[in-house]
Amino acid sequence: MMTTIPTDAARLRAAVDFVREQDSAALLPLLLPGLDGLELRALADRCRFSHAAVLVFPPTLAALRADLTACGLDGDVAEHPSVVVRDRLAARHGRDAAELDVRILRPPVPGPEGEPRCVEVFALAVPPGSERLAEIAAHERLRQHEAHLAFEVPRPDPLVLRGMRALFARHGAVADGGGYNPHEDGTVFYFTAPSDAKADYLRVELYVHGDHRDVLAAHLAEQSANRPAETLLRLLTGAWTTQALSTFAELSVPDAMDTEVAVAVDVLARAVGAHPESLARLLRYLATLNVVAGTRDGFRLTGVGALLRAESRMSMRPLALMYGGPFYRSFGELGHTVRTGKVAFDHLFGAHHFDHFARDPELAELFDRSMAASARMFEPLVAHPVVTAAAGAAGAAGAAGDNGDTGNTGAPRTVVDVAGGNGELLGRILTAHPRLHGVLLERPHVVEAARRALDAAGCGVRCRYQVGDFADVPAGGDVYVLSRVLHDWDDDRCRAILRNCARAMPPHADLLVVERVLPTDGSPSLATAWDLHMMCNVGGRERTADHYARLFADAGLALVDRSPLPLDGSVLHARKAAGA
Repeated sequence: MMTTIPTDAARLRAAVDFVREQDSAALLPLLLPGLDGLELRALADRCRFSHAAVLVFPPTLAALRADLTACGLDGDVAEHPSVVVRDRLAARHGRDAAELDVRILRPPVPGPEGEPRCVEVFALAVPPGSERLAEIAAHERLRQHEAHLAFEVPRPDPLVLRGMRALFARHGAVADGGGYNPHEDGTVFYFTAPSDAKADYLRVELYVHGDHRDVLAAHLAEQSANRPAETLLRLLTGAWTTQALSTFAELSVPDAMDTEVAVAVDVLARAVGAHPESLARLLRYLATLNVVAGTRDGFRLTGVGALLRAESRMSMRPLALMYGGPFYRSFGELGHTVRTGKVAFDHLFGAHHFDHFARDPELAELFDRSMAASARMFEPLVAHPVVTAAAGAAGAAGAAGDNGDTGNTGAPRTVVDVAGGNGELLGRILTAHPRLHGVLLERPHVVEAARRALDAAGCGVRCRYQVGDFADVPAGGDVYVLSRVLHDWDDDRCRAILRNCARAMPPHADLLVVERVLPTDGSPSLATAWDLHMMCNVGGRERTADHYARLFADAGLALVDRSPLPLDGSVLHARKAAGA
């Protein structure tokens, strides 16, 4: 029996007719036949039918625009890259995503009441003679994997999105991928319609404006649960990703690339001293990770890849070199830690990582730069109420002195950064608040690097440097900071560090502790991965907020509040406990 496959033009016309005729209240029960009246009203109130989607394979985009015009649609409508469908096609057909230039066009189509809708046209141009692309086109035309109906959620809210996902699942819809498209700042959730659906489309999309990757993560995890072998295989190749990124950074390839214009592989190879074919294969893999983007002319850098440039303001290149270097090697000894409870890094290198780095100035500098590479975590800290209050008090005291009022001048307010590394955080605070002064406590070789950095930032004149360890916490400060320090140590050492801080703190002083806090509800968090990292490489750990509160209490401190920071960080605000 021969199966007649509709032409792209016929499928396009059918999608246009469907969009013109359907409405949300009638369509939802066709897609989810088990909906009761209350559920239908709740869904119809929170989402609206917005478009039907079709994937077509014109010889050129100009030919597609002619087809749109022939259907009575706007042939000049704007186009955008489709990240989600591109990646799905690449995964389904085992192809490099960089080879698939999938575009989205959304010509408007009015609904039955004149409401604004569209037909979403995904287009992968298949020029004559493109055999590999023609194979994809033939398969997709037959299977119609990407044809779907979409409902837009006009008032996105994480709680509503989770509830809608649960409702779809309860009525037999199965999570079927999705993604965040940065070109449009929109998040999509795909579902396979239940087997008893009565619509002609087998897939459903929820489209939400904005970045909702937190909810999307749960959606994709649900999809992965249905594909255990594929999921495990991808997890097992995670080490390849680390080394690919580290090599990319080590060879300084990002610094030879542009974010707007593609650079040919042979040009890049000459610039960085690499083997052209091997570099091309590395870039092809990185394109699947959205680190670079491939075009017919070569590769360009994405926003993700740009973070690996050496001179980028928020460069994460040092992290790539650390995670692909000494920490990569020590993670190979993770089994030793799990078997014995002893630190893998110490076992491999024969010394604690702080001592090991101290003996190697270049490695020590790389470590300090890698710590500073997560500086985005610090951005909100300069506006923390404790910091702004200290800055305000310093300003008031200075103004009083300027006015000749000697009764309220006082000393400048001081921020004490305990084990402050190369001064990245302290420099940000002092730069944002010119009336504050700072004290940085660190090891000898680190202090000199911090001095240079703070001088370069223009705030070194307001900073004092103290060489020492945790027993030497300077007294008399107004704000004390422990940034990513406590997670390096076991509970006993943390108590000792906190007691040293408490002894140095005047009664009015505040302590700000910056750490990744472990969630207690099992929700995804970088803290969970970093806990494993601390166990393997340092002998420390990440902790829950309650765990930190107990450590504070043991040191005579009380947890006042906790505020979120980027990169799954938190700032824990503590003060001296009453009567301490």
